[in-house]
Amino acid sequence: MNESHKKLKQQYKLTKPDMGIFKIASAVSSKAYLQATQDLRGTMNGALVRLRGGMHPWRELQKEWSEQGEGNFTIEILEHLPYDKDEAKTDYSEELKILELIWEEKLQKDGIVLYQKRLPQI
Repeated sequence: MNESHKKLKQQYKLTKPDMGIFKIASAVSSKAYLQATQDLRGTMNGALVRLRGGMHPWRELQKEWSEQGEGNFTIEILEHLPYDKDEAKTDYSEELKILELIWEEKLQKDGIVLYQKRLPQI
C-alpha cells in the first residue's frame, strides 16, 4: 500500500457521515415515511434497496411501493443535523428522535399521513 493510499484511507476513516432526517413520500396517497439517522446516504440507499427488493420492514410502505411503482415516490433529505463541537460526542440518538418528532408534527399539520409499520387490520 503506497503512502497516498494510506493517507486517503485515514482521511476516509475520519470523515463523518451526514446526519439528519429523510422522507420517502407517495405522490398517489399523500403518505410519507420518515427516518432520522446518523448516516443519511447509507440509510437512504439501504431503504431504497429494501423497497426495490420487496423487503422493507414497514409493510404499508412496501405494499404501496409495490402497487404504485417507484416512479410515484420521492426520496428527499428534510434536514441535516450538525455535529456537536465536542468531538468526544458520538451518540446523537436523542437529538435524532427529537428531530423526527418535530418533522412528524410538521408533516401532519400539512395533511401528510405517516406510514404505519404494520398493515391496518381489515
